[in-house]
Amino acid sequence: MKRAVVGLLAHVDAGKTTVAEALLFATGAIRKAGRVDHGDALLDFDEIERDRGITVFSKQARISHDGVEFVLLDAPGHVDFSAEAERTLQVLDLAILVIGANDGVQGHTRTLWRLLEQYEVPTLVFANKTDLATANASSLLDQLCERLSPAFFNYARVQDPDVQEQIALTDEEALEELLEEGHISSATLRALFAGRRVFPCLFGSALKERGIAELLDALVELLPERKLGDEFAARVYKVTHEEHGVRVAWLKVTGGVLHAKETVRGTTLGGKSWSNKIDQIRLYQGMRYEVVRQVEAGDVCAVTGLLSAVPGDGVGTQEDVVRPALMPVLAYKVIPEGCDAHAVHDALRTLEDEDPLLAVTWDEELKEVRLQLMGRVQQEIVQRRLADRFGIKVSFGPGSVLYKETIAEPAMGIGHFEPLRHYAEVHVRLEPGERGSGVVGLSECSEDELARNWQRLILTHVDERVHRGVLVGAPLTDVRVVLVAGRAHAKHTEGGDFRQATYRAIRQALMGARNVLLEPWYRFLLELPAVQVGRALSDLQSMAARFDPPQIEGEVARIAGFSPVSTIRDYALSVAAYTSGEGSLSLEFGGYEPCHNAQDVIDAASYDPEADLAHTPDSVFCSHGAGYTVKWYEVASHAHVAAPSS
Repeated sequence: MKRAVVGLLAHVDAGKTTVAEALLFATGAIRKAGRVDHGDALLDFDEIERDRGITVFSKQARISHDGVEFVLLDAPGHVDFSAEAERTLQVLDLAILVIGANDGVQGHTRTLWRLLEQYEVPTLVFANKTDLATANASSLLDQLCERLSPAFFNYARVQDPDVQEQIALTDEEALEELLEEGHISSATLRALFAGRRVFPCLFGSALKERGIAELLDALVELLPERKLGDEFAARVYKVTHEEHGVRVAWLKVTGGVLHAKETVRGTTLGGKSWSNKIDQIRLYQGMRYEVVRQVEAGDVCAVTGLLSAVPGDGVGTQEDVVRPALMPVLAYKVIPEGCDAHAVHDALRTLEDEDPLLAVTWDEELKEVRLQLMGRVQQEIVQRRLADRFGIKVSFGPGSVLYKETIAEPAMGIGHFEPLRHYAEVHVRLEPGERGSGVVGLSECSEDELARNWQRLILTHVDERVHRGVLVGAPLTDVRVVLVAGRAHAKHTEGGDFRQATYRAIRQALMGARNVLLEPWYRFLLELPAVQVGRALSDLQSMAARFDPPQIEGEVARIAGFSPVSTIRDYALSVAAYTSGEGSLSLEFGGYEPCHNAQDVIDAASYDPEADLAHTPDSVFCSHGAGYTVKWYEVASHAHVAAPSS
């Protein structure tokens, strides 16, 4: 039987869970379609989800239609849980993007669309709630073409000459086929869909079971052909913990066969390798599962025994590790209520194992815990999970913006680590990288000068740590770290020596670099009564926002633009107030850009990079059998290796 992994994605209140229930009911997987408002939906079985009426955690279920088995992965729709949705995208064969026909394209819809584009997932849209009086199918299709892609078309009219021509214009071979044969074949349409050249749109009402049969037929007709390898490979996309602490890793097998009781190897984002034994393989249907002995390529399963795997890891021959595109932009201090801060830290580390983007940290000096969150709703969910699972009550301090740092031009750095019976020296060149690229390690060092195994170790040390900038101590990003020279000692060099030398070399380079402070920005869409445009433009200018001229249609104005998170994050409340509830503000993460008030932020931080001993720029040399510290600005004159200056 053919198989495909299908993701269900949507903005909040589009009716995604209702679509899932309708698909399950139509294929006989359940006897009665549940409802979110009744609290009996198969895939929203978590108590938190039923209380709030939203999907918080991705779930899976299986359906069969016309000889094809589909594994449905229901991803969260709320913007605060975008990271969970992104992890799901990593294992999809195709996606159903559910859009409320009465709501149209929302800010979060565009975020999901960009992620689908990044992960190259073939996508069709199901326009839900078309039975409502406020829904307009034609207007929605125009909106999809205008705001997402001009390649959207009404799948119900796929054989109409004008739609055939629209499809053909996306591809030269398809155009030739239309001119020669008079129509586009099903095989060509499948290929265009698989290559994200066209995007079918279907219309219906899941609550009334309209359009669901057509949606199932479309999934079968458009199913992309996939070539799967013979050697075992898999991708981990999720980690959970059961009530008694059993760790469960969720993965998609992308090649070969996974057997229970076998030992598998994987690679983490930091380049570290791990090896674990698979204990149990499970196939889930909502909250229930069956235990199986093996899973073949193309399927999704959950396993116990993978104690080292984290979301994004490649397993077996799946060596590439996924770096998430979405990141939290706010950090919060966690305030324990009647419990020990260390207990809070330990509990949060368990949650961090499931969601690495929480980035839980412990400040030894202040004895406080901090973590990173997407927004207020996620904050409330974390509070609830701590209370329900660990019996811990906490509150949070006000959120602070998460800054990052980069460089504007190349800079050289040297790190030397030579206490008694240790030795390593590393020379690096830092170069500005592309925005959003993170920290990337490269080597142009000759193997005649430094053996390949040491070079690989140095590049591992580049990747394994969050390197701190020297302006406010924020994480370093968008930098290429190029190894240009190094030296080891035949007797005294150990692996940890190069770790110390690498860290110090990067830090020393930053001390002499032209550093740039970055802040997170939101893309925004502001919709409000046209008479309020003047007030809105004045506000946006004061926020240091960049925006396009207002688009006015009748009595409604739309303003699209880009603004610092620090200035616009609470603006939705102001919009609701001065428009008497008629205005709305949609926000989506737009990446990091130079900080609009960098000097104010730097002055307020009062960060001393030389006092940060955990990220020291100084080096350690040896003289007369004892190690001594050399300040960063004097290291070049003490170095043992002559390195190029640029």
